[in-house]
Amino acid sequence: MMDRRTFVGIISGGIVAVSMRAIAQQQGFWRIGFLYFGSRQSSLTTGRYTAFVQAMSELGYVEGKNLLIETRFGDGKKEELPALVADLLHSKVQVIVATGSPVYGALRHANATTPVVVTVTADPVSEGLAASLARPGGTFTGLSDYGAELVPKQLELLKTALPKMLRVGVLLNPTNVSHPGQTQGLIVAARKIGVDVVQSVAGTIAGLDTGFASLVRKRADALILFGDTFFVQQFQQIAQSAVNHRMPSISLTHDYAQAGGLMSYGPDLTDNFRRAASYVDKILKGVKAGELPFQQPTRYVLAINVRTAKALGLTVPPALLLRADEVIQ
Repeated sequence: MMDRRTFVGIISGGIVAVSMRAIAQQQGFWRIGFLYFGSRQSSLTTGRYTAFVQAMSELGYVEGKNLLIETRFGDGKKEELPALVADLLHSKVQVIVATGSPVYGALRHANATTPVVVTVTADPVSEGLAASLARPGGTFTGLSDYGAELVPKQLELLKTALPKMLRVGVLLNPTNVSHPGQTQGLIVAARKIGVDVVQSVAGTIAGLDTGFASLVRKRADALILFGDTFFVQQFQQIAQSAVNHRMPSISLTHDYAQAGGLMSYGPDLTDNFRRAASYVDKILKGVKAGELPFQQPTRYVLAINVRTAKALGLTVPPALLLRADEVIQ
């Protein structure tokens, strides 16, 4: 049975929500959407949502004063996205800040007019979000987490940590349209230093085990993990499997090193969320999303997990540790 305080709390919360929505109808009050494929907690733990809100505040958009942010979180469940997108569009947001390839796909199918600012994408052209990086031409714009120099640099870092590396493995998600192009870039870079590339496919949780088994059969000495929404949800399992198979590994997302991968090298994704605020600001001031170029990373961050190195029986060269922006003890 509901007690009086609980009832009052629910009613009060409802009144606040209704009041905020009423205020949002007033002239000069902006309403934006924030659609994140992961969980609410992950957006807070990584600091990404906070970074975005703070950057909006610095641009003069303050929640409760002239801004209402409609947040929706997919909790990693693709099947939930169509309903979340429909609900968000029904709320009449003026622009949507979106994160995760499945989110972009759901938005493409349901939305033809609301501008979308993408926070993370390896290849917006391959994903069908843009005609070109310089001039997207549609309703999508935003920030990429991939540059042509990224994979060759990751390969160099692995080779530095593992000088005797002869074969590098790569896990591919068959549904990720950017992975084939990244693989070709890796093959070209690997040939230059006398390293072979061996490939395996993993697009499901069960597939991760068979994918690693395939890499072991192909005698991969190390692993490069490309960016992928599914992989992000399984970082701990992937990092642990890499350790279990004595396979030093690297990915572009800092969370991977935190989860137990040997290294991460890639853009500061939290900074992407800060920079996304400037896109929202431009769009609210009248600039069309299709006229705003997709931006590629400007700064890369290296993290090394020395606990994982010890578990692998690997001594990380001191010079490499000195290059790290973060050493995880």
